[in-house]
Amino acid sequence: MMIANMPDPWAAGQPYEHFMGRWSRLMAHAFIQWLSPPPALHWLDLGCGTGALSETILAHASPTSVLAIDPSEALVAFAQRRLADPRITFQVGEALNLPVDPHSIQIAVSGLVLNFIPAPVVALQAMRRALHPDGMIALYVWDYAGKMEMLRYFWDNAVALDPGARVLDEGVRFPVCQPDALSQVCAEAGLHHIDVSGIEVSMTFVDFADYWSPFLGGQGPAPGYMAGLGVTSRTALEERLRTTLPFREDGSLNLVARAWAVRARP
Repeated sequence: MMIANMPDPWAAGQPYEHFMGRWSRLMAHAFIQWLSPPPALHWLDLGCGTGALSETILAHASPTSVLAIDPSEALVAFAQRRLADPRITFQVGEALNLPVDPHSIQIAVSGLVLNFIPAPVVALQAMRRALHPDGMIALYVWDYAGKMEMLRYFWDNAVALDPGARVLDEGVRFPVCQPDALSQVCAEAGLHHIDVSGIEVSMTFVDFADYWSPFLGGQGPAPGYMAGLGVTSRTALEERLRTTLPFREDGSLNLVARAWAVRARP
């Protein structure tokens, strides 16, 4: 059962930051390094969320301008408070009805968002229409089914205790988060010169609480699942994770976080 279009609880900035923000920033930095863009471009950041990718663009890509768009008013407001830079403009808007002038953007990017968009091909076509003819589209998504180990350990253990949780697992829900599928949606959107690569960063947790507490914030699919569990089920999952995660002797935990990144031309 695929339920990729089900609603997910992405609505508040601070819980997202606690759950995923530090890792989003690490990946955004690695993505910009991989992209290696020239300076002085006009950028679009689609699905900007709390601003992790926009912040990295401003700090490391020397843009002329960044237009950051997200459908969540709360997340846009959170990002605006964090990023007071005259080069960036925020808008509340939908990927499938993109409020951008045609051919006004030189590089359109999106971080960790494409799988949450109900019609990814339509979204990519909208980004393509916004591009200058010599522009580029580039985006990245977590490798949920493989080396996004923070979530892989969570869902593998959750499903072992509750087989019904499998339909909520992003690795099941989001088949687009694979290299071949990313290439296919880009091709269907009319893009060319498609290049897909894996990008990895390291997630280090000082102890089990550092890993576990972000899942208690109710923000995102896994924390949303946690919020619906009773005390007994939650405790059982906590104890199972304590025994299956690969802790070091000092109690710390180091996990791999891989994203699949793609860049293409109109």
